[in-house]
Amino acid sequence: MYVILGIGNPGKQYENTKHNIGFISLDYLAASCGIQINKIKHKALIGEGRLAGEKVILVKPQTYVNLSGESLRMIMDFYKLTPEELIVIYDDVSLEQGRVRIRAKGSDGGHNGIKSIIYHLQSDDFCRIKIGVGTPPPHYDLADWVLSKFSNEEIKVVSQVVDKVPDMVAEIMKNGPQSAMNRFNGMVSK
Repeated sequence: MYVILGIGNPGKQYENTKHNIGFISLDYLAASCGIQINKIKHKALIGEGRLAGEKVILVKPQTYVNLSGESLRMIMDFYKLTPEELIVIYDDVSLEQGRVRIRAKGSDGGHNGIKSIIYHLQSDDFCRIKIGVGTPPPHYDLADWVLSKFSNEEIKVVSQVVDKVPDMVAEIMKNGPQSAMNRFNGMVSK
């Protein structure tokens, strides 16, 4: 069993913002697998189903980005899962829009949602799919940048990456993070 968690903020005002690329990706993954993310459990919206022959739990924490680990800790404890059975999808401002970087483990890289997850799991040994949202323009506040909505042009770029998320997740589950890194890292939208 795998937990696949998309990082984002709940609420209409945060829909289609850069910080919510994890939620956006999870919604696309759910639709591609016929899974509905509609149960409220453990401070999260959850959907259960199958992907790549395995049971999966799709998770959208409702605790806001900076507290993503609170909800996840409850889920991991309830299902008795290890960090190795977790895949997290989130935004990365150090990657240009349309780039992907998959990692098997690592630091929080300055992302508060990942910082919360590492703190609550007491481990950084979980797979992550980082989707580039680009760096803010000069004199642009980082918080304002990640909370800004995607422009129509940006939507075209990131949607090409989101379209590949089901393949990325399936590759990680079937063949491991290294195989997924070899196949998808550095991918650029055309």
